[in-house]
Amino acid sequence: MTRTLAILTLRNEGAFLLEWLAHHRAVGFTDFLVFSNDCEDGTDAMLDRLADMGELTHVPNPAPHARGPQWEALAQAVDHPLYAAADWAMVLDIDEFVNVHAGDHTLDALRAALPQADAIALTWRLFGNNGLVQFTDAPLTDQFTRAAPKVITYPWRAVMIKSLFRTDGPWDKLGVHRPRGGDKAAREAARWYSGAGDELEGPFKHQRLFSHLDRDNYRLAQLNHYPLGAMQSYLLKVARGRANREDGAMGMDYWVERNWATDEDTTIARYTPARDPIWARLAADSTLADLHARAVAWRHDQFNALMLQDDFRALFGRLIITPPARQTPPQLAAYIFDFARKAQQSGE
Repeated sequence: MTRTLAILTLRNEGAFLLEWLAHHRAVGFTDFLVFSNDCEDGTDAMLDRLADMGELTHVPNPAPHARGPQWEALAQAVDHPLYAAADWAMVLDIDEFVNVHAGDHTLDALRAALPQADAIALTWRLFGNNGLVQFTDAPLTDQFTRAAPKVITYPWRAVMIKSLFRTDGPWDKLGVHRPRGGDKAAREAARWYSGAGDELEGPFKHQRLFSHLDRDNYRLAQLNHYPLGAMQSYLLKVARGRANREDGAMGMDYWVERNWATDEDTTIARYTPARDPIWARLAADSTLADLHARAVAWRHDQFNALMLQDDFRALFGRLIITPPARQTPPQLAAYIFDFARKAQQSGE
């Protein structure tokens, strides 16, 4: 059996944990290394219970975090016994869901389609807000079904990657989007493939974090990314801040670049028959069920508290009146990127 490790960092995301875990077991991940930091909603208690049940390994990662909680967690993960025992690994977030189109839609099928791969770059497909205002305790993958187009011209953040990679590859560090470090010549020899099945060269070997903007990157697999959720949930995300930077602020800029609704994509529903029995087994545990309910209630209470503050109330109003993102005409996208190249060349 090929052991595939998912590495996850969490704070106050207990309401989404059981769906995410059940889905990724259905996809084919065999092991889960989960870090938590400074939780107020009981996520850490849920992880402890799941660890007691043998479902995952939980590592508390409390503040302070000099480089941000996610980077601190990844520095620990690369030295963890679970990483050493794994054949493949992937760093994921709670709002990212692997969606394999190849074969029987499992990780084994994806690897079989790319047998020479040392790393596979799965491109985000951004799923927008769907106009949903209220957070409800229902599957993310059922609620949010409208996404960015398969071929997008701008912004580059819409086609960022996450990497599924061999743990015996040339890398000696973990990154949020791709493995890092190691011998340069060995990295050059590693074989990278896209979710479309194309072999990747040049900057993809070392540092590139996003796919091509002028093509469909999803023939074999994609990474469904639900970065916004309901408008109520987005306020909580802004209040929490970014996991990979201690003080990384979010606001309307983050929302506008990710609120896509041009295409309907329900392909992830094919995992429901495999996911739901796993989810039901987890939810049948009375301790877990109670902790999940508390996490849901915490989100409602937190939203109500945030709406008493002027800044969050104003942000909520802007979310309501702002339409979804629209495709940028290619000539305007090229115009923007031309200035980006000039800035890079001038050293700015």
